[in-house]
Amino acid sequence: MSKNPSLSFEVFPPKKEEEFDNIFEFLREAAKLHPASISCTYGAGGSRAGKTIEIASFIQKELQIDAIAHITCVGFTRADLEKNCEALQAAGVNHVLALRGDRPQHMTDEQFNSREFFFATDLVKYLKEHTSLQLSGACYPEKHFESPSLEEDLRHLKEKVDAGVTSLVTQMFFDNSCFYSFMEKVRAMDITVPVHAGIMPITTARQLGTTVSLSGSSVPKELADLIATYGDDKEDMRKAGIDYAVRQIRDLKEHGVDGIHIYSMNKLKTTKEICGLI
Repeated sequence: MSKNPSLSFEVFPPKKEEEFDNIFEFLREAAKLHPASISCTYGAGGSRAGKTIEIASFIQKELQIDAIAHITCVGFTRADLEKNCEALQAAGVNHVLALRGDRPQHMTDEQFNSREFFFATDLVKYLKEHTSLQLSGACYPEKHFESPSLEEDLRHLKEKVDAGVTSLVTQMFFDNSCFYSFMEKVRAMDITVPVHAGIMPITTARQLGTTVSLSGSSVPKELADLIATYGDDKEDMRKAGIDYAVRQIRDLKEHGVDGIHIYSMNKLKTTKEICGLI
């Protein structure tokens, strides 16, 4: 089955102030690719929380594209969450991605273990009860790396959807067979909301040691061989990584995926090249 899935991107607030103008250039150009939505991360431990609202507001108001602001359990107390949601809605943003979030390096054990929202489902329930925000959530085709089993992960996912999540985006994956197997299990659990496949273009060998290792995603032999072959040549590696992502996306489209969510890493050239080939 082949259909035209929705397209979405993820961006993040730059860490350096001097790089901040670049994100708006990226967004203006990305808008020309006609994405259904663009999400903006909460930043490392919430360090750029205000910037998330500013970027999301620009996406929603200036570009008139559905803006999805990330909200994390580790980043908010109830009081902070209330203020943030009010600020988002005042900025015209009415859609959030509710996440557990990675533990910031500066957070102590005591702070992490005493957080007011332990799991994304807790966050979803609170937001559903206290706001009118549209709620999206995350899912993990190869299970969350902290979860004891995929079956338990799926039970929690069902709880999250039943609590009010209206769409899901997956963690990055590099083996489409993992995604297809996951989707069979998801639909068998009577989880019927759209699931958007998260695709991360691997354009440098270094990404395997940083972003990918943190995600818990497995690296299939084809991708590992590709990196071994081209990893020392910057341009060849970039081309090979784009080709791998394009082939992944084409296959997903042929299998009727609901949506493609590209983890853009704020890289305009790479994002445009991929979209021009799919």
